[in-house]
Formats: sequence, structure tokens, C-alpha cells
Amino acid sequence: MVKLSVIVPFYNVQQYAPDTLKSLRANARDDFEFILVDDCSKDETPEILERAARELPGAVHLRHETNGGLATARNTGLDAARGEYLTFLDGDDWLAPGYYAQLVSAIEQLGCDFVRTDHVQCTARARSIHRVPHGRRGVVMPPRDVILPADRSTSVDYAYAWAGIYHRRLADQGLLHFTDGLRTAEDRPWIWRLHREAESFAAVGLLGVFYRRGVASSLTQIGDVRQLDFIRAFDQVVRETAEDRDADKLLPKAVRTYCAIISHHLGSIERFEPQVARKLKSLSAAALKRMPQGVLDDALDSMDIQRATRLRRLRRRPVSAEVAA
Repeated sequence: MVKLSVIVPFYNVQQYAPDTLKSLRANARDDFEFILVDDCSKDETPEILERAARELPGAVHLRHETNGGLATARNTGLDAARGEYLTFLDGDDWLAPGYYAQLVSAIEQLGCDFVRTDHVQCTARARSIHRVPHGRRGVVMPPRDVILPADRSTSVDYAYAWAGIYHRRLADQGLLHFTDGLRTAEDRPWIWRLHREAESFAAVGLLGVFYRRGVASSLTQIGDVRQLDFIRAFDQVVRETAEDRDADKLLPKAVRTYCAIISHHLGSIERFEPQVARKLKSLSAAALKRMPQGVLDDALDSMDIQRATRLRRLRRRPVSAEVAA
């Protein structure tokens, strides 16, 4: 049986894919498979992956005929995965040698549904360690218990799918698939659902994923309309959390986080194309009106004056019926 399936989407990353694939080779094992999903790349990425399919032990090469985005590419990989455990990697990131063997060992020893790990963020030549915002390491807990508090960064704010490993039973329960078509913030509804519905998790101080920031082709660097998918992503978080049995406790966290993300984008609105900036304002104003208003009032009262003022001003903005829907 395959012990671990690693799902790796690629899209126009010819500059970085060789490093990613080299690091997978340094993690290969007879019972590991690497599912390489080409999301209809237009550069030389397909040729690089075709060569990897022949040379990388355990490689499975899949290709989309149309570009579907990261969430859809990950779902393609999940549908093909055969492993007892599953994890993710992005096509422009890389791994330390032997990292996946350590990761599998960690979840097997702990016996929980999923494990979350720290990672190294790489921006140009700078390196910084980013920790799971959960203090208890190597302790199995219900993931629902670590969603709060609302006013501090918690495990649901550490929404990197590749920073962890997940038991197959979560996929069988429908908890590992992403919302098809989301092109940014796809990890947000995913991590919230995982923490609400899985039974057990642990955080471990294992470093081995190197996350490349500042990549020119990354959506975080591009101010086009795809960035606005964060609205759909957080609408889903709020909607699903409102249906939870602990909605009264969890909604303040979901709404406050949504507000913080809106404020963040408004604070750097100059990086968006002009028409996208206008759409950001109108969609964000509509989003504020869709939120539970009492919970929103409390969230704004708890935020610093600069963010709260920015959001209250936006809240007063008229919204057309079409945008509100």
C-alpha cells in the first residue's frame, strides 16, 4: 500500500519546478507517491514534468486541459491519491531531504487525524521561521478547541495546506477537498472546516518546507480580479460557521478575521488595477452588509481605530442590489 501521497500542483513555474522536483527526489521512498498536477501551464513546465514522470520515483503525472486554479488542481490530485496519508506542496516551494519520512513518523506516533508543522519562509535571500500559532507541541487535541480566541492568531489563521499531513479518513469524510474554482484564499474555508469537523490534531516543531514568497507569478503579487476570490472564500467561512453547533462562540472569530482581511486589502489598494480596486470596495461593502450585524459591531469595536474607521466608512457605502447578491 502507498504510505504517503504528495499532491503538487504546477502552473507556469518553469523557473522553480526543477528545485521542487529535486527536493521530492531527496524525499522519495518505495511507498511514497508524488502526484504532479500540471494546471495547463503555458511555459516549459509541461516538458519539465514529463521528464520528471520518467525520472522521479513514485511520480504520477496529471494534466488539466484548461486552467482551473490551485484549489481545482489540488482536488484532481486528491481524487488520484492512494496513500494512507496525504500532504501537499506547491510547485514553486521545496523540501529538506528526508522531511516526509519524519512527517509520516510524527503522525504515526501521535495517531491523530492531522498534524500541523512549522515552515521556513523564503523571500529573496532572507529566511524566517514561521510557527504554528499553537503552543502545545506533540499533544493530541480536538482541533475545534483551538479555533479561539477571536482576537489572537490561532491555528485556523495558519491556513497553509502544505504545512502538515492528513490521514486518509479525512479525505473519505470529504474534509480534504477544496472549493472548486477558488483562485486565492482557497485554504481558508478548508482549514476552518478541518478544525470544526475533524476529531484530533497535533502541532509539531518539525521544519522542512521552504515556502517561496514574492514570486512574480504568485497571485499574492498580482493585483488582478482573481485576488477578489477571498470574498467568496470568507463568505463560505462565515456561512458554514453560522451553521455550526457552536456558532455563537465561533462566529466572532470568523467575522473578525474576515474584517481584518478586507482591511488589509484596502490598506494596499494601490497594487490593484483601477477597475479591480473599485470592485474590491463595492464587493467588500456588500460583504460587510451580509455579515451578522451584531457580531460585526462587536468585531469593529474590538479592532484598532485605523482598521475600524476604514471598515465603518466602507460599511456606510451604498451597495447595488446586484453586488449585494
